[in-house]
Formats: sequence, C-alpha cells, structure tokens
Amino acid sequence: MKVLKFGGTSVGTADSLQIVKQIVEERLDQDKLIVVVSALGGVTSQLVDCAGQASYGNKTYENILSELEERHLKVVTQLIGKDSSEKQRAKVIEKFKKLKDLFQGVYFVKELSNKVKDAILSYGEILSSYIIHEYLKSQGISNDLMDPRKVIVTDSNFGKANVDFEITNQNIVDYFQDTTYPVIVPGFVSGNSKGVTTTLGRGGSDYTAAILAGALRVDALEIWTDVNGMMTADPRMVSTAHTIENITYQEAMELSHFGAKVIYPPSIQPVLGKKIPTFVKNTFDKDGAYTKISNVSTSNSEIIKGISSVKNITLLNLTGSGMVGIPSFSNRLFKALSEAKINVIMITQASSEHSICVGIDDADVDAAKQSIDQEFVYEMNTKKINALEIERNLAVVALVGEKMQHHVGVSGKMFESLGLNGINIKAIAQGSSERNITAVIDEHNLRKALNALHESFFLSRRKKLNLYMIGVGNVGGTLLDQIAKQHSYLLENEQIDLRIVGIANSKRMHFEVDGIDLENWKTTLFEKGVGMDADLFIKKIKSYNLINSVFIDNTANADIAGLYKDVLLNNISIVTPNKIACASSYENYKELKNITQEYNSRYLFETNVGAGLPIISTLSDLIKSGDKINKIQAVLSGSLNFIFNYFNADTKFVDIVKQAQVDGYTEPDPRIDLSGVDVMRKILILVRESGFRFELEDIENEAFIPEECMKTDSVEAFYKKISENEAHFQAIFAKAYAENKRLKYVATFDKGKASVGLKEIPSDHPFYNLEGKDNIVLFYTNRYNEQPLVIKGAGAGAGVTASGIFADIMKIANS
Repeated sequence: MKVLKFGGTSVGTADSLQIVKQIVEERLDQDKLIVVVSALGGVTSQLVDCAGQASYGNKTYENILSELEERHLKVVTQLIGKDSSEKQRAKVIEKFKKLKDLFQGVYFVKELSNKVKDAILSYGEILSSYIIHEYLKSQGISNDLMDPRKVIVTDSNFGKANVDFEITNQNIVDYFQDTTYPVIVPGFVSGNSKGVTTTLGRGGSDYTAAILAGALRVDALEIWTDVNGMMTADPRMVSTAHTIENITYQEAMELSHFGAKVIYPPSIQPVLGKKIPTFVKNTFDKDGAYTKISNVSTSNSEIIKGISSVKNITLLNLTGSGMVGIPSFSNRLFKALSEAKINVIMITQASSEHSICVGIDDADVDAAKQSIDQEFVYEMNTKKINALEIERNLAVVALVGEKMQHHVGVSGKMFESLGLNGINIKAIAQGSSERNITAVIDEHNLRKALNALHESFFLSRRKKLNLYMIGVGNVGGTLLDQIAKQHSYLLENEQIDLRIVGIANSKRMHFEVDGIDLENWKTTLFEKGVGMDADLFIKKIKSYNLINSVFIDNTANADIAGLYKDVLLNNISIVTPNKIACASSYENYKELKNITQEYNSRYLFETNVGAGLPIISTLSDLIKSGDKINKIQAVLSGSLNFIFNYFNADTKFVDIVKQAQVDGYTEPDPRIDLSGVDVMRKILILVRESGFRFELEDIENEAFIPEECMKTDSVEAFYKKISENEAHFQAIFAKAYAENKRLKYVATFDKGKASVGLKEIPSDHPFYNLEGKDNIVLFYTNRYNEQPLVIKGAGAGAGVTASGIFADIMKIANS
C-alpha cells in the first residue's frame, strides 16, 4: 500500500490532472493506492483573499469567487466532456452555492472568525478531490472519495487544529478495512469531535498524507510536486544544482527549515517515527530524478547533502557589560520575543557572555525591537546594556549533512570558500547535532555564496571562472579564439569552466550571465551590445557579483587602469597587459598590490613585460626564494627589435615602422614605442618587482627620435616627419654597421640607476643575434652572479600576448 500526495501545481489544470491520472493508472496493478490532493493551484490563496475582502465589506470578492467557479467548471468540462459532465457540473455549482452563502455571511457581519475561515478554505480541497474522483470514474477507474472530516479528528483550534491520533488512527484503520482502491482524499481538511470542519494549517495536505501513511504503516509515502525532489541548492540561483538521491529525515528537516520548501517538517512527523520512506517526485517528469527520504543514512561519500538559504533576515544584537554572569538574561530575551510571537531563526552567543545575537525575519523587526526595549528598559537606561543593534538585508546560508559530525575541516572549507570570494560572515551557528553549519551574510552576496559553496562541496574538481573583457581587437580577439578552442579540453581534462560573461570594445559592450557564445561573439556584440561606458561596465561586474570573477583589460587606456582599485576592492581579480597602472606612481602600484592581499583578489600582469614570456613570474620566484637582483639588462620592445632587425641601408626607416604597425607589433600610435616610454614602463615594473622603490621619472631616457617627430599631433604627421628625417636614421645605422655592431634598444638597471636607449651591440654580446620581434632579459643576482639567468623569446604579437594573458587566467583558475 502506498500514499500518493499531489500538490497544487500537480492538480492546477486539466492537463496536469491528466498526468496525475496516468501516474495513478500505471500503479493500480502494483499497489493499493491512497491519493491525497491539494486544492487546484492558487485556489487557497484566492479564497483567503476573498475572505479578507468580504470581511471588510468589499463586494469585489464576488468577482473573484465567480472566476473560481468558472475555473472549476471549465476543468470539469475539459476532463469529462461537455456532453457527459452535466451531473458533475451541477455538483460543483451546488458546492459553490454553499461557499457563496458562507461568504455572504462574512460580508454582512463584516467579521471573519477562524471557524468560518476553516469552513471556507476547506472547499479548495473538497472541490479538487471531487473533480478528480469523478474524472477517474469517467476514465473507467473505480475509486472511493473519503471525507476526512469524519475520519481525521482534531481539537477546535481552528486554523491549525491538533490531531487526536488515538481516535484518528483507529478511524483510519476501520475505514480502510472495507473500501475501494484507489481512495481519493482531500488534504488539509479535518473535523473536530462534533464534526465541525477544521484545517491542519501550513503543509496540511502533506500532513494528511503522512497521517494516513503512519496509521496504515504503508510501504511508502510519495509527495508529487513540480520539482525533481530536493536539490543540492536552489536551482534558481545555482545552475549546477542537482537532485539529492538519498537523504535522512533529519537532513531533510534541516534543509526545509532553512528554505527548501519541498516539504514542511512538522507535516512528515507521522511517517518519521514509523520509519516509512518518503519519495519526493516531479509530476511533470514522472520518470525523472527524485529524492528518497528515510531513516537510513546511505553510504554516499558526500559529506554535505545540501545547501539551503533564507532571505530577508535581520540580526538583533544585544551587548553590554551588564549581561556577563546574569543567568536569567537569555531567558528574558527569548521570553520577550516569544510574547511578541517572533520566530527565532538562529542564535549565537559569544563565550564572553558580553553579547547575544538572534536572527529573525525582516517583517518582525519592529515588533521585536519594541518588546525587547520594553523588557530591558531599566538596563538600557542605566547603561548596563547598550541599545539594540539592528542589521537588516541579510541572508542565511546553511550546509546540511549527517556526516559532518564525523569529518574535520568542513566549517574551515566553508569559511575559506566564502572568504576567497570576498563574502563577509556576520554571524555563525552550528547545532549540537552537527548536522548543519549556518552563516549569516549580506543578502546581495547570497547568489555568489551559494555558487561558491556548491562549487566547493559538490563540484570540488570543477572550477568556474566568470571572465569580463574590455578590448577585443588583435589581442582580445585572439584570446577569445584561444579560449573557445580550449574550452572543451579544459572542462574535460582540467575541470575548469571558463565563461565570457561580458565583452566590450571602444564603442559597445554586452553581458550574458550564462556565458557569451564565442562562436558568434562579434555578431552578438554588434547586434546586442549597448553603448560602451567603462564605469558602467565595472558597475555591471559588481552587480552580477558572480564567483571567481576576473576582469581582463586588453587596452592601453589610462582611464580603465584607473578603475583597477575599485575592481580589486570588490574581490574581482584582474589580468592585463596594460602597463599603465603598474607604471603609475609607486604609491598606487603598492596600494593595488596590498589590496589583493587584503581582499583575496589577484592582480596578474605577466604580459606587461615580454608578452607571453615568463619574465615577471621568474623574477617573482627568485625574490620569493630569497635571491636578490643586482643588475638587469634587457631588450624589452618586440616592436623596436623588429624595426632595427629589418632596418638597413637598403630600406627606409619609415617603411619598417609602418610594417611593424601593420603586423601588430607596435601600439596603434607607434610614437609610444619609439619614444621609449613603453620600455621605460617595462623596466620600471621589473625594478619594482625586484623590491626597489622607483618612479618613472627616475629612469634616464636616451632619445634617438628627433624631437620634431615626437611633437607631431597625429600619426600621419609623425610618419611624414620620420620620412623627412631619413638621413638621421641612416647615419645611426651606418655608424653601427661600420663597427660590425647591431642596433638594439636596451633597458638597464644597475647600481640603483635605470636607463633606456638605443645601443650599439658588439658581436660577442647575447643581444647581438636577437632576431625578429624577440625579447631577452638578463638577470644578474646573488645566485646568478657571473652567468646571468637568461629569458628569451617572442616578445610581441597578438598570439603570444594572448597566450600570456591566458596563462595568467589559468593561474587564477588553479589557485
């Protein structure tokens, strides 16, 4: 024998009721079935609304009531057929006539007692059960319709009646000794000893099903709803949430207490004690995943069974020296809350006894404050305790699992996960049963917290990074292509899910929380993008508040670099080839570095120097391992190395510069490269990363470009002046060539001084044979004293720069 309970969404329409019929029909040959049903979806709420309006003398209740009648009649017609449902329609009309009489009485006396309200609300289930009973009969399925008012006996506590289990259980046993299965039972409805209608309160239909299941000791209770069982987290907030296959009653009740609304804990008490398994299934996916709730803890290796949450929480914090050592203090606090009918969601108290904190629903704050202030008016007036501290707009997140009590480090993992995502914990509580760990956080961080915890405990091998990218030109576009090509590999082999959530160029920007399709990102940005605004772009990142957020700046824009502090302060990591921030004032450089340590964000800029070469990371490893940098010699401009490798007596300097720009080796404005400022910034960054306090103006710049060229007001004018000064560049080349030397633009740091400039390199120097766009860095350190540590390779180009940015992204993914 089994009890099947169908909730309001399962019996909401004619279509859904046809599915209910299929579920019942498929089981007729296997089990004796008891089918408990709720009112049609939304009907109970409408009846409550009607009753309220009638009690205020508002006749608009009649319109709602007429709509409800029409809805029920329509369902009858759809299920049984217009020509065959005359009898059933007449019966529904009769029931509504009685219901209308009740409402008319409320309207005339302008009073709604709990007794009358129960009589009104009972009609939701009475009507739905009658319709289902007749529908099954019309389909050739004989069944009985039970009136629970004659079987489930309660006291007269109208609105939430208490069941007399001794009488009720015997009534149930007697009733089911001689009946026709399946039996259709309206849930929620009961009757007192005099047969007057009562109701069972919140979760009443589940309660009816559990009462029947417990009394008859059935094989199973099945709760059919509109979700696939209990989920590891709220699927509306966590896209990777999945069904919990097995869970104990204790775990299920913990999850339900903290927001999982699939079951209402008190309603399943009758089956809990009898150890009757309960199954939570989806009416609209009847063969899909489901949850089994039982007293048996499975051998499942998961320590945590689910993550639950409650929004709209307020913390009340009572503090003061007068609390210490006062044994009745807590009692008085909870007495004050109880008298104000305030439900306490969580409690935490410091061992110093100097404070006690409780979490309540936001809606109860005013009543709670008034009651507490009244209770402790003397202590507050005499300054023995402080004024009540109130912190609103909070949420509770709770980890639930039986096995937590046998494993160390669960709470540490929870707090680390929240901390790494910049989520501050306001209060913590853990029950003595150790089945849950509860934390209170800012409500705006709830989605982020749930995703961070779910990833940590249920997808521990998979990490999702949410990437936001400004700059989708040569480097950015190449990076997007690289990510698209590697996405499947990283997901399958590295358990890393890279999602591009936002992209922007100088004109447009576009966001998609679930990830932008990288196969069509150009079209998407053009067709769906809105006007680009860097400040708004950053505001969007902050408002989404996604876990593991990374901001990628592929520009050379000073205004965007100026936003880095705000980004890092919001626990958003930065990856960038933009050198401006790191080469700004030393105070700003250090502040950005310090923020990353305080707010658990990352600021990675490997591509500031040498594109994809591991120059900065190697330097960092040297410093961390205790080595000291004594001298740096480097060719750090791939564009300038390209230019001087191909410039000779048979070429024009201006033509080589233009070619370097076309090939993407220079900035859009080549004056930045030829001025030496770009190389100055690079050596400055290396000097700072070596541990020295240095400013850009401390670096000597030995210019080789005539001043009149650099003072031009456009790139076109610059090229014209370069062409006019061809003799100057040919003379520089001729002098070096005559001495069998090659021209290289070299950056040097030695004995506390730094400089950049064009140098004539002899044939025995490591720089002499540096080809194409390659970079090279020589680190002279305490360990690498006579023979320097050499790093050499391609130092410019979209492909290698993008791969360097990609490598920094992967460092964050693997951290």
